[in-house]
Amino acid sequence: MKQALLFALLSLTLWADAHLFVYHRFGDAKHASTNVSLEILKKQFDYFKTHNYEVIPLSKLNQALKDKKDIPDNWVVFCIDDSYKSFYKNGLALFKEYKYPFTLFVYIEATDKGYGDFMTWEQIKDANKYGEIGLHSYGHKHMVSLTPQDMRKDTNKALSSFENHLGYAPKYYAYPFGEFDETLKEVITSYGFDLVLNQNVGAVSKQSPAHNLDRIALTGDVNLKYKLRIKYLDAQWYAPKSYPSNAKLNEIHVTMPSSIKKAELYVSGGGWEYIKIEKGVFKSTKTYPLKFKRTRVIIKHGNAYTSKIIVKKIPQNKSE
Repeated sequence: MKQALLFALLSLTLWADAHLFVYHRFGDAKHASTNVSLEILKKQFDYFKTHNYEVIPLSKLNQALKDKKDIPDNWVVFCIDDSYKSFYKNGLALFKEYKYPFTLFVYIEATDKGYGDFMTWEQIKDANKYGEIGLHSYGHKHMVSLTPQDMRKDTNKALSSFENHLGYAPKYYAYPFGEFDETLKEVITSYGFDLVLNQNVGAVSKQSPAHNLDRIALTGDVNLKYKLRIKYLDAQWYAPKSYPSNAKLNEIHVTMPSSIKKAELYVSGGGWEYIKIEKGVFKSTKTYPLKFKRTRVIIKHGNAYTSKIIVKKIPQNKSE
């Protein structure tokens, strides 16, 4: 009996959830909302190093998920979105110094057209020596507002340029702005990417869906210890499916393990509220007026999180 209890405790300690962290700009104080200073980045890297976290390439996590292996609790994966030039000029040196791998998700149009704040293809190729490269769309638009045809047009154009310059097809896709709905998810999944990544609060376990992996943004001096305590909550979302046309959320329907009896719910613009889970099901018909064009609906049980993002569709420029 004691041995079984000890094994269970060890299992909880050794095998739990990996954490995917996403950065954008480095040492670029003009853009505080998406920036991490080099001093804070070094402090974070030192924390990972001294507390025995293993920073792994996304490909290693990908293989573990394919093999349905338990995920060590000390695994950390770094993602860099948008391919800003500040990563190459300021951030890359620290990644190289600590020998920390990363996946750079490229905003293709910015590089193709030589936008000044973004990396060139030569810089991306150089960064590829130290990390992996993924796709972050062609035009970095609010993709949920596009028609399925234009979603494919954007993705086809991005893939063509990526393969032309780097000589291989990307295995990983990160949604622009972390925004997606069921239509976009279906379109992107149809391209056969190994992993598709969002930007929702959460962690990654062997139960995580490969085409909806949670990533936590690190900007400014965040509470890293708290972020590392976040766990994956195995849940299935049935509602909401999309942003309601009247900007009023009238239904939330989520299933989760039947052992969970109580949890907490958060809808953007409001506070946390306690909810009851009945036989693994949470259903609510309470009306939540939506205050923002992008709304997050989050459920947490202890440190375990699951969330859904719904985005109001807005007019987009005609695709080229």
